[in-house]
Amino acid sequence: MFVILLVGAFLPPLDFFIVNVALPSIRGELGASSSAEQLVIASYAALYAVTLTTGGRLGDLFGRGRVFFLGLIGFAAASTLCGFAWSPWVLVAGRALQGVTAAVMAPQALASVQVIFPEREKPLALGIYGAVFGLAAVIGQALGGLLISLDLMGLGWRAIFLFNLPVAMLVLMFGIPLLKETRARDARRLDLGGMALSMLTLGALLVPLIEGREAGWPLWSWLSLVGVPLLAWLFWRHESRLAQAGGTPLLDPGALRAPGLGHALLIALLFYSIGSFFQLFSVYLQDALHVTALQAGLVFLPFGAGFLLGPLSTPFLRRFCGAFVNPIGMGLEVVGFLGLAGLIAATLTGVHPASMPLAAHLFVIGFGQGLALPTLMRMVTGRVAPAFSGMIAGIASSTLQVSTALSVAVIGGIFYQMLGARTDPAAITQALIVAILCIAFCLTGGVALSITLVRRAPPPHDGAEGQV
Repeated sequence: MFVILLVGAFLPPLDFFIVNVALPSIRGELGASSSAEQLVIASYAALYAVTLTTGGRLGDLFGRGRVFFLGLIGFAAASTLCGFAWSPWVLVAGRALQGVTAAVMAPQALASVQVIFPEREKPLALGIYGAVFGLAAVIGQALGGLLISLDLMGLGWRAIFLFNLPVAMLVLMFGIPLLKETRARDARRLDLGGMALSMLTLGALLVPLIEGREAGWPLWSWLSLVGVPLLAWLFWRHESRLAQAGGTPLLDPGALRAPGLGHALLIALLFYSIGSFFQLFSVYLQDALHVTALQAGLVFLPFGAGFLLGPLSTPFLRRFCGAFVNPIGMGLEVVGFLGLAGLIAATLTGVHPASMPLAAHLFVIGFGQGLALPTLMRMVTGRVAPAFSGMIAGIASSTLQVSTALSVAVIGGIFYQMLGARTDPAAITQALIVAILCIAFCLTGGVALSITLVRRAPPPHDGAEGQV
């Protein structure tokens, strides 16, 4: 049963990252413009982020297992459209549909872990969940390069999307009879107004962050960002009124006032400041060191190994460190990034850093993030009653997506601002070092906030039993 849920954690981040190495092939076959290439990535990222909370609430109301399988079927259909796309815009449409259906599927995994597993098994379950989530994000680029290089049945880049079909079929065959259904008690109809306002609010924030820099920060991007506070206020007012009227709001205001929840979400916002690192380090590897896309993807494997082992170590370390596992993990990330910046700075320009120290620093970063992620999710999801598990799983996932978008926009913006019109290895190296230090600074803030939070009382619903 747990293996079925892990597919919901594996496929969405895998399909976000796997497309990066395929863009040159897509450009060559479909004649995609640079703006279409950006939309292939941005349409998935934006719609995934803005739909996550709605997807989580759908599971609360209509059954997490049922919604998980519906999302999986939709994701397989969207992947088929991408795999057989005959033009760039059909591919963009398929990617947008992938983002929506992934957001319907993904929160059900985390929410089901929260309500199905007994308290003594939950740390290990969340640890494995975190390992799979992180591993999918890291191996995506390497797997994409491998599938393209193998050119299975002459499919080329299309194989990265059609790969999802046999996976979905196997999950449907074996998962439907096995997965235990859960939902919130007294489920009522979906808050369509809240759903629309939440998507508008997150869309107004994320679309300009994802597209603004590449478009030269046009007027529409600034107007969109300025409108975010107003949209957020309208959304909160609508949810409060609906709750007072006895309805079922998309985001229950009472649940969101849980002690420490805002603090935990702020830590989550800082946690994925690492989001820009994969892109910027790939630029460094390919443009400054001139390695191939597949070789660049393989460089991240030590990070993936660390991210796999970190969550599996979390239950053991919790016996000795308790909730302090989270700041310890984020602290290891800081150490790893500072060491990586020092290694790159000490290496001659245009020369590949020494392999063993590079692998060691990437492993420490991956291990630290993998160690911290399950505890962070527990810090967030354990602060509300199990009836709101889907809702809070969607909020937590959306927060991580917003964190990634902010990292790409702000830290990536600093990188490209320093780079300017230069493309020489020295300029790329210097800009990367500054970007890495910015990531380390954000993570240090997360460490400080996490230490403050875990010194308080444990989450009030951390030991609550799930509803079925």
